[in-house]
Amino acid sequence: MKTKLTLTIEKSTIEKAKEFASNSGKSLSDLVESYLKKELAAQEIEKSKLPVEFRGLFGSVKLSSDLNEKEAIRKILSEKHLG
Repeated sequence: MKTKLTLTIEKSTIEKAKEFASNSGKSLSDLVESYLKKELAAQEIEKSKLPVEFRGLFGSVKLSSDLNEKEAIRKILSEKHLG
């Protein structure tokens, strides 16, 4: 069942997206729906890689998009072992 959704997006982004959709022969709604389905499927794949015991925790922690994981691990280990 399809339902209506209202989004707030920068005007310039909407204009570019409408042009892209038109050039693709699709509606903007179709593009947004395809993108969301793709992201949700990718999330499910990642979730399925987790052990069953941890799947309920998936998505419960939001990490900064600019997080440098290797540097964070290096810092934790350095503090742990070097004091």
